[in-house]
Amino acid sequence: MLKLPSFLLKEAIVAKPGYNRWRVPPASIAVHLCIGSAYAWSIYNPSLTREIGGIAPAAADWTLSNVLWVFSVAICFLGISAAIGGKWLEKVGPRCVGTVAAFCWGGGYIVGALGIMTHQLWLLYLGYGVIGGCGLGLGYVSPVSTLIRWFPDRRGLATGMAIMGFGGGAMIAVPLKSWLLGIYSKAPEFLGTADQVQTTIENGVRYATVAGKKVEAIFVSAADAANAFDGAVEGVYAAGTGSTGTAATFVTLGIVYFCVMILASFAYRVPPKNWAPEGFVAPKEDKTGKGLVTTHSVHIDTALRTPQFWQLWIVLCFNVTAGIGVISVSKTMISEIFGNGLPSIVDSTFTGVYVLMISVFNALGRIGWASLSDYIGRRNTYTVFFVLGAFLYLSIPFIATSAGASPSVMWLVLFYAATMIIFTMYGGGFSTIPAYLADIFGTKYVGGIHGRLLTAWSTAGVAGPFLIGFLRERSINSALHDLAAKIDPIVFSQTFGAGKDQLEAMIAAKSISVSRLMEIAPEGTIDPTPSLYNSTMTFMAFVLLAALVANLLMRPVNSKYHMAEDALGEGEEHGSKPAKAA
Repeated sequence: MLKLPSFLLKEAIVAKPGYNRWRVPPASIAVHLCIGSAYAWSIYNPSLTREIGGIAPAAADWTLSNVLWVFSVAICFLGISAAIGGKWLEKVGPRCVGTVAAFCWGGGYIVGALGIMTHQLWLLYLGYGVIGGCGLGLGYVSPVSTLIRWFPDRRGLATGMAIMGFGGGAMIAVPLKSWLLGIYSKAPEFLGTADQVQTTIENGVRYATVAGKKVEAIFVSAADAANAFDGAVEGVYAAGTGSTGTAATFVTLGIVYFCVMILASFAYRVPPKNWAPEGFVAPKEDKTGKGLVTTHSVHIDTALRTPQFWQLWIVLCFNVTAGIGVISVSKTMISEIFGNGLPSIVDSTFTGVYVLMISVFNALGRIGWASLSDYIGRRNTYTVFFVLGAFLYLSIPFIATSAGASPSVMWLVLFYAATMIIFTMYGGGFSTIPAYLADIFGTKYVGGIHGRLLTAWSTAGVAGPFLIGFLRERSINSALHDLAAKIDPIVFSQTFGAGKDQLEAMIAAKSISVSRLMEIAPEGTIDPTPSLYNSTMTFMAFVLLAALVANLLMRPVNSKYHMAEDALGEGEEHGSKPAKAA
């Protein structure tokens, strides 16, 4: 078995007398800021879906569903690694786990960059998804139990401070990633306007002849050109001649994140045995079931046999499912709902700021809701999340449909407000759950139990993006067929160089789009784009209501699951065993 260097283990980082506990949160926040950049994944979506086309998707480019799954895989392995690493964390300490996280997260970016450069999707999945996802999970759990032990008087505040960094990671990542993509990107070769370039369609793919050589031609509308590159114009471009700068951005960020996370991990300290802040009085157990705060401990393995663990698993999973799918396509969603109706407002700059504000409100929700839960209780806090959240999700289809029929700044403001409140509760759910676990199961094994509970995040990380991606793609295909049916066959053939009999092939090759069809649709045709997410938002509202039921049924853990009194010392390190269930 590999022997770890002693300076990485928790015995080497026990704080000396007089150590200021407020020195630990900055290191925790630094690690979470790095891994929290995952929330800015949607910044990569437009670039990754036109990596070959450069300015618009080419036939061989990855689809949005393809790249959304990279994010899902990363979240999936976050939960898996946290479940395994949570128990390991209790043994080796936060410095060791944080160091491994730095290698995984930074290295995952480098491997992902190789996948982008070679256009091998499996390498992107392996790098960012699997290896990087392990870095996410290990980095996420590394400071949580340590902070709860440093701040027994403010559990919600403690977890909120650390996990706030994860939610706020995109605050730094959005402008940083956008800036790097701008530096490294290069527009593809411009062939001319649509009337200047002769093109043909073969098997749904558009081609042009350049210098006697047939190349794939990318037709770009004025709106798509403006969103892709500054100064780009409407016309025809040669696929494979430009660069989105995504691979170089991955390499740069991989190096930066590794360095920051290593330095932060070495700043971790754990409190001495039996340490408590001055003047701290341990809370008395609430036997009424209202506050749900226990003075006992439940062993990490025993916790999985309690109904409370699985109730909290549902609470976290369903809360994350409702939010993570929206986050993964946030930039695309606001563009599709409002971009055509309010093009002078909802441009590339506006959508970039929107992604940034998601991170801001996500972070504020993590520290705000978690701190509030210290006063109103964890169960009451989640009740607010699910009742208010369901109402807000149900409001989005109404807003989107109204905006499509009658574009107005009012609808944009309402959408902005509704989604930002949703994101505060999404972030608050993450930061409040460790304190909820400590209330229910005690603090002794909260790090390991928290790690295992994060498998709920893995499940949601797959379910959320899958649902929103699947339903969106189905809505797009339906919209393309509906619009094509309304267009005169002669106009259709003159515009696309092929008849409606090739519609399916053109959809598969990405040679046709809703925006292009709307340009030749009969006057008065309503753009279906703003309503692409309506069914998803309605479904997510009912998911939250299901989570509400699980939360309202929460009760204290049965005493048969509590650890024996003689096992409340140093746990497994001294041979203690969990209490056997009756």
